[in-house]
Amino acid sequence: LSPVDHVFRSWLHEADCVVGLFPDWFAERPSDWPSKALLTDFPLYDHGALDPLPASLQAFIDAGPRPVAFSAGTATSKANDFFAQSVEACQIAGLRGILLSHFANQVPANLPDNIVHVPYAPFSALLPKLAAFVHHGGIGSAAQAFRAGVPQLLMPMAHDQFDNATRVTKLGCGNVLPWGSGPRRFSKTLQALLADQTISDNARRISGQFGEEQQGLVQACQAIEQLM
Repeated sequence: LSPVDHVFRSWLHEADCVVGLFPDWFAERPSDWPSKALLTDFPLYDHGALDPLPASLQAFIDAGPRPVAFSAGTATSKANDFFAQSVEACQIAGLRGILLSHFANQVPANLPDNIVHVPYAPFSALLPKLAAFVHHGGIGSAAQAFRAGVPQLLMPMAHDQFDNATRVTKLGCGNVLPWGSGPRRFSKTLQALLADQTISDNARRISGQFGEEQQGLVQACQAIEQLM
């Protein structure tokens, strides 16, 4: 095969099929997209989705008002400032928090009683139990928050995260905070999000857009098989 060159300028438009793993209500089809583009739905992957939440995490959730969860994404191994400021923001606002990270060295060593660290929890089980979800703007995190009907505070860092954050706010399901804004602005923005009934209503409305589980992946596989 000849080398693939100019992926976005020409090669993408010559493909027999281009599958977008997101629905049209998230991103409408503009006129300059490939003519053979097919939009399906979000993949909504969860490792261990059928497993219950760890007993200690469930006990923490049940012990008080709904907490806020904080995630910098699975591919981010240097998010120390993000989690440190998340703890400070919770302390200022008087909120309970869950820090989600595979990397224990990202998380402050001595957490107050209103904050817990969890290496992993299936979003499909955790997010519906939250007051809000603070994350980096990854498409997987945003999609899971949409399905759970939970308000989102997005802090994009790179790649598609800025575009995803813009689309979440246009749908009225969350707010955006620039990375590194400081704990006081972080706290103020988070409190405003939690107090915004319109965002809560929109988040619940959007969750109603989700139908049969993993139907998007089925549609993607069918489209690929038809080409074989």
